[in-house]
Amino acid sequence: MNAEITLAGAEFVQRFSSTRRGARLARRLAVHQLDEWGVPYGSELSDDVAVIVAELAANAVVHGYVPGRDFELRLTAGTGGVRVEVSDARAERRPEMCAKAIDAEAGRGLLLVEALAAKWGVAERVVGKTVWAEVATGNRGGDFARPVG
Repeated sequence: MNAEITLAGAEFVQRFSSTRRGARLARRLAVHQLDEWGVPYGSELSDDVAVIVAELAANAVVHGYVPGRDFELRLTAGTGGVRVEVSDARAERRPEMCAKAIDAEAGRGLLLVEALAAKWGVAERVVGKTVWAEVATGNRGGDFARPVG
């Protein structure tokens, strides 16, 4: 089933506490927002965005944590997919792709992001960084929002 976004150009922005609970809530609200935009729960696009939000939010909580600072989730709907941005307050902790053993329990999150996203990257902010990923509807390229920074 190919999901079609009915509100291209729409945007969702929310801050979350830098906790595991905040990361879980970010994933749940992301798929809820996609459903509001016409991308049904359980569709390939919804599932891909959920995994990417979960990985980027978990990384923001674990590696981007600064006491008293939240992380931010931004979703932007495009005609060809969704742009996911997760911002945290630690610019010096850049994401790294790790070559982990197949049975490792951690360290493979960015491999999932790379596999599911059309493209992804990191942008600097005045405070911290933003890790972004563009998730295309089906296998076609899309009209995405411009990169941050």
